Amino acid sequence: MIAPVPPPLNGPRYNEYINVPRVRVIDENGENLGVMYTREARALAEEAGLDLVEISPNADPPVCKFLDVGRFKYEAQKKANLARKTQKVQDIKEIKMRPNIDDHDYETKMKSVRKFIEDGDKVKITLRFRGRELAHGQLGLRLLERVRDDTVDYAKVEQHPRMEGRQMLMVIAPRQG
Repeated sequence: MIAPVPPPLNGPRYNEYINVPRVRVIDENGENLGVMYTREARALAEEAGLDLVEISPNADPPVCKFLDVGRFKYEAQKKANLARKTQKVQDIKEIKMRPNIDDHDYETKMKSVRKFIEDGDKVKITLRFRGRELAHGQLGLRLLERVRDDTVDYAKVEQHPRMEGRQMLMVIAPRQG
């Protein structure tokens, strides 16, 4: 008796690796040939000079198509590389402020916040307290609430204001949709 051949490590099963008795077959032109025995389907694919490739293994019965398996794997790899190349990685940008920031400075910082959010990045707003400012935490809280209110149209608060040592932090992220 011949030992069974191990299935391919990655990618779809094809030809002798397909281990179900019956499959739904689609030919190289996209025509549905119906449900048939796997042996028959493999013979038809061989006649056409192609491989029998399992496209949808979870269907009942599994769907197989006549394809060149090498070309199929190559195109799947190209598609995966393109998807990986075009995805956006979300960075966390940081804006530092002081609790008694002047209005003009605040507006300048808010322009940067808006630009970062529109680029799809998260923004971490850090309020640094020095000396006796620490005793007036409510000033920092009020400032971060003002930031939240000014960005409510295009950003959502992902992490509410919290104290961490001598600084208060808040993280805002772009709104989806």
